[in-house]
Amino acid sequence: MAARVFASRFFTSSSRLLSKGKRSHLGRIAAYKYSTAAAVEEPIKPAVNVEHTKLFINGQFVDAASGKTFPTLDPRTGEAIAHVAEGDAEDINRAVAAARKAFDEGPWPKMTAYERSKILLRLADLIEKHNDQIAMLEAWDTGKPYEQAAKLEVPMVVRVLRYYAGWADKIHGMTVPADGPYHVQTLHEPIGVAGQIIPWNFPLLMLSWKIGPALACGNTIVLKTAEQTPLSAFYVANLLQEAGLPEGVLNIISGFGATAGAPLCSHMDVDKLAFTGSTDTGKTILTLAAKSNLKPVTLELGGKSPFIVCEDADIDTAVEQAHFALFFNQGQCCCAGSRTFVHEKVYDEFLEKAKARALKRTVGDPFKSGNEQGPQIDSKQFDKIMKYIRSGVESGATLETGGEQHGKKGYYIKPTVFSKVKDDMLIAQDEIFGPVQTILKFKDLNEVVQRANNSRYGLAAGVFTQNIDTANTLARALKVGTVWINCFDVFDAAIPFGGYKMSGQGREKAEYSLKNYLQVKAVVTALKNPAWL
Repeated sequence: MAARVFASRFFTSSSRLLSKGKRSHLGRIAAYKYSTAAAVEEPIKPAVNVEHTKLFINGQFVDAASGKTFPTLDPRTGEAIAHVAEGDAEDINRAVAAARKAFDEGPWPKMTAYERSKILLRLADLIEKHNDQIAMLEAWDTGKPYEQAAKLEVPMVVRVLRYYAGWADKIHGMTVPADGPYHVQTLHEPIGVAGQIIPWNFPLLMLSWKIGPALACGNTIVLKTAEQTPLSAFYVANLLQEAGLPEGVLNIISGFGATAGAPLCSHMDVDKLAFTGSTDTGKTILTLAAKSNLKPVTLELGGKSPFIVCEDADIDTAVEQAHFALFFNQGQCCCAGSRTFVHEKVYDEFLEKAKARALKRTVGDPFKSGNEQGPQIDSKQFDKIMKYIRSGVESGATLETGGEQHGKKGYYIKPTVFSKVKDDMLIAQDEIFGPVQTILKFKDLNEVVQRANNSRYGLAAGVFTQNIDTANTLARALKVGTVWINCFDVFDAAIPFGGYKMSGQGREKAEYSLKNYLQVKAVVTALKNPAWL
């Protein structure tokens, strides 16, 4: 059975929450009426304790070899939630040694695929049992709405793990006919020790995308969390022993890119790398992999996804979906629909409705029910987004709404909409990774295809039209890894995800991701007097 649709459920529930709100005033920027109550109130204390802050190596929580710790911060305030162990090269060595021993000598790769499947299912059950606690940690550490984490993301983690549990005993090679008296078979073997690095925007969901296929194939893992968001991964680590995962199979390190990520990528005893994050960091990882043992690398990187609204589109639906495509998760999505191309015949109508929708967006404490948008992840990301907003104004785009901090505390940014955007502006070229919608005008399909493809990225695209021929034309012409037609951000464990061009290489999720963690071996045996060939 296919997994539940990830983002469309959030879209539906958000629409219901907002349908009761009053229409906001559409005045100039000085008159915009955003509710700042949640931003100036004292932050709501989540009902969860931070109990696990140490590195997880060989089945045990341990201090960093150096004894160092670093703070993980609450994006609502910039204050420390907890101090976690700061892993470095020595800790990576310890974790890789544990993973290598578990692969070479331990029971995991020698276990029957069915037994591995049952362990993955038990882990999924435990995560489901602890759904609310995990979601609280995720919301606290990232700033995303708790309802989003609890109702969408943690359940999707569970679904992904169950999906790959189902694959574990269905991985097999082939018998191949050859020209001659030979029996030829292929074996699909686990690749060995996988190094995995996850981002801060969807920490636990990306963990499931990484460990699910790797474990189903029989590999062992050293996973580095983003330094901004280690808490949910450590909580899940505490469930591994109860699930029955042998020691050393999954090791989790918190730390920084230069001192923990780079040693992992350069390690000569790591057989495979998988990374989700920025394109620039992806380039660095490729270089480190090549300079060490030429280990294969899977990359899911940045994007500047076009969202194309044709003249025959249902405008109200397109406005709501375009809003969701950009502002979901505070705009911190690699596949965000961050270039909204609208046909000139419906541009003015779309723009006015997009402004109105942005003004209705509820911003505030992610633990307050009904809030759609929390703070950005940290001060660095906040400053980067504000710099792009200033760039948009300076380059001649029209700032329709937002463009400034929401409230006086934390990294909240008002939902921002630009019109009269040109393709050569930085806000139309660079991945902003924030709540900034850019709306561009186009005349015909040939023009919008050329402009949409004129990007170094190629992760995803959205198409809104009621014409099946138009939809088919754009689906084939757009140079991206995913095209959503009359929908956006529909994620399912069985749908592959990945990019063209500088948006990455390889695919996450679905059957395709299994190939990232398998070696193919051909075995040829000579036959004497075969009865048939």
